[in-house]
Amino acid sequence: MPPEAQEKIEELQELQETAQQVAEQKEQAKTALNESKTALDALEDVDEDAGMYREIGEVLVETDYESAYDDLENKVDSLEVRTEQLEKQEERVQEQFDDLQGELQQMLQGGAGGGPMGPGGPGAGGA
Repeated sequence: MPPEAQEKIEELQELQETAQQVAEQKEQAKTALNESKTALDALEDVDEDAGMYREIGEVLVETDYESAYDDLENKVDSLEVRTEQLEKQEERVQEQFDDLQGELQQMLQGGAGGGPMGPGGPGAGGA
Protein backbone atom coordinates (compact mmCIF):
# COMPACT_ATOMS: atom_id res chain seq x y z
CA MET A 1 0.00 0.00 0.00
CA PRO A 2 1.41 3.39 -0.94
CA PRO A 3 2.38 5.69 1.94
CA GLU A 4 -0.13 8.29 0.71
CA ALA A 5 -2.92 5.72 1.06
CA GLN A 6 -1.79 4.84 4.59
CA GLU A 7 -1.88 8.54 5.50
CA LYS A 8 -5.42 8.84 4.13
CA ILE A 9 -6.50 5.81 6.17
CA GLU A 10 -5.09 7.40 9.31
CA GLU A 11 -6.89 10.66 8.50
CA LEU A 12 -10.12 8.70 7.99
CA GLN A 13 -9.71 7.07 11.39
CA GLU A 14 -9.14 10.47 13.03
CA LEU A 15 -12.21 11.91 11.29
CA GLN A 16 -14.26 8.92 12.40
CA GLU A 17 -13.22 9.54 16.02
CA THR A 18 -14.04 13.24 15.66
CA ALA A 19 -17.44 12.39 14.19
CA GLN A 20 -18.16 10.10 17.11
CA GLN A 21 -17.17 12.77 19.64
CA VAL A 22 -19.33 15.39 17.92
CA ALA A 23 -22.28 12.97 17.80
CA GLU A 24 -21.92 12.30 21.54
CA GLN A 25 -21.73 16.01 22.32
CA LYS A 26 -24.79 16.64 20.16
CA GLU A 27 -26.77 13.93 21.96
CA GLN A 28 -25.77 15.37 25.35
CA ALA A 29 -26.83 18.85 24.24
CA LYS A 30 -30.15 17.51 22.90
CA THR A 31 -30.80 15.70 26.17
CA ALA A 32 -30.04 18.82 28.21
CA LEU A 33 -32.22 20.86 25.84
CA ASN A 34 -35.17 18.49 26.23
CA GLU A 35 -34.78 18.50 30.03
CA SER A 36 -34.64 22.30 30.09
CA LYS A 37 -37.69 22.62 27.83
CA THR A 38 -39.60 20.20 30.08
CA ALA A 39 -38.61 22.21 33.15
CA LEU A 40 -39.63 25.45 31.43
CA ASP A 41 -43.02 23.96 30.51
CA ALA A 42 -43.50 22.74 34.07
CA LEU A 43 -42.53 26.14 35.44
CA GLU A 44 -45.31 27.77 33.40
CA ASP A 45 -47.83 25.75 35.45
CA VAL A 46 -46.38 26.90 38.78
CA ASP A 47 -47.82 29.80 40.76
CA GLU A 48 -45.47 32.77 40.53
CA ASP A 49 -45.60 33.20 44.32
CA ALA A 50 -44.45 29.63 45.00
CA GLY A 51 -41.14 29.19 46.81
CA MET A 52 -38.42 28.18 44.40
CA TYR A 53 -34.92 26.87 44.67
CA ARG A 54 -32.21 26.29 42.13
CA GLU A 55 -29.36 23.87 42.41
CA ILE A 56 -25.90 25.37 42.38
CA GLY A 57 -23.44 22.53 42.67
CA GLU A 58 -24.42 20.61 45.78
CA VAL A 59 -26.44 23.45 47.32
CA LEU A 60 -30.04 24.60 46.82
CA VAL A 61 -30.39 28.37 46.77
CA GLU A 62 -33.69 30.23 47.03
CA THR A 63 -34.73 32.13 43.93
CA ASP A 64 -37.81 33.87 42.58
CA TYR A 65 -40.08 32.80 39.74
CA GLU A 66 -38.93 35.45 37.28
CA SER A 67 -35.23 34.65 37.77
CA ALA A 68 -35.87 30.92 37.48
CA TYR A 69 -37.92 31.40 34.32
CA ASP A 70 -35.40 33.77 32.73
CA ASP A 71 -32.50 31.46 33.56
CA LEU A 72 -34.28 28.46 32.05
CA GLU A 73 -35.27 30.43 28.96
CA ASN A 74 -31.65 31.54 28.47
CA LYS A 75 -30.45 27.98 28.96
CA VAL A 76 -32.91 26.70 26.34
CA ASP A 77 -31.80 29.37 23.87
CA SER A 78 -28.15 28.60 24.49
CA LEU A 79 -28.66 24.84 24.12
CA GLU A 80 -30.60 25.34 20.87
CA VAL A 81 -27.67 27.31 19.44
CA ARG A 82 -25.19 24.70 20.70
CA THR A 83 -27.21 21.87 19.15
CA GLU A 84 -27.37 23.69 15.80
CA GLN A 85 -23.61 24.29 15.88
CA LEU A 86 -22.93 20.65 16.62
CA GLU A 87 -25.24 19.54 13.81
CA LYS A 88 -23.35 21.77 11.36
CA GLN A 89 -20.02 20.51 12.67
CA GLU A 90 -21.26 16.94 12.29
CA GLU A 91 -22.21 17.65 8.66
CA ARG A 92 -18.79 19.20 7.93
CA VAL A 93 -16.95 16.24 9.42
CA GLN A 94 -19.12 13.83 7.42
CA GLU A 95 -18.37 15.76 4.21
CA GLN A 96 -14.64 15.66 4.96
CA PHE A 97 -14.90 11.95 5.67
CA ASP A 98 -16.77 11.28 2.41
CA ASP A 99 -14.29 13.37 0.38
CA LEU A 100 -11.30 11.67 1.94
CA GLN A 101 -12.84 8.25 1.45
CA GLY A 102 -13.38 9.05 -2.23
CA GLU A 103 -9.78 10.19 -2.60
CA LEU A 104 -8.57 6.98 -0.99
CA GLN A 105 -10.72 4.84 -3.26
CA GLN A 106 -9.43 6.66 -6.33
CA MET A 107 -5.88 6.27 -5.09
CA LEU A 108 -6.26 2.54 -4.50
CA GLN A 109 -8.16 1.89 -7.72
CA GLY A 110 -5.94 4.13 -9.83
CA GLY A 111 -2.73 2.42 -8.77
CA ALA A 112 0.56 4.06 -9.72
CA GLY A 113 -0.82 5.95 -12.73
CA GLY A 114 -3.63 7.68 -10.88
CA GLY A 115 -1.66 10.78 -9.93
CA PRO A 116 -2.01 10.74 -6.13
CA MET A 117 0.50 13.55 -5.79
CA GLY A 118 -1.90 16.42 -6.41
CA PRO A 119 -4.81 17.46 -4.19
CA GLY A 120 -7.48 16.51 -6.69
CA GLY A 121 -6.08 17.62 -10.03
CA PRO A 122 -8.01 17.28 -13.31
CA GLY A 123 -10.53 14.49 -13.27
CA ALA A 124 -10.30 14.01 -9.50
CA GLY A 125 -13.99 13.53 -8.96
CA GLY A 126 -15.54 16.90 -9.70
CA ALA A 127 -19.15 17.06 -10.94
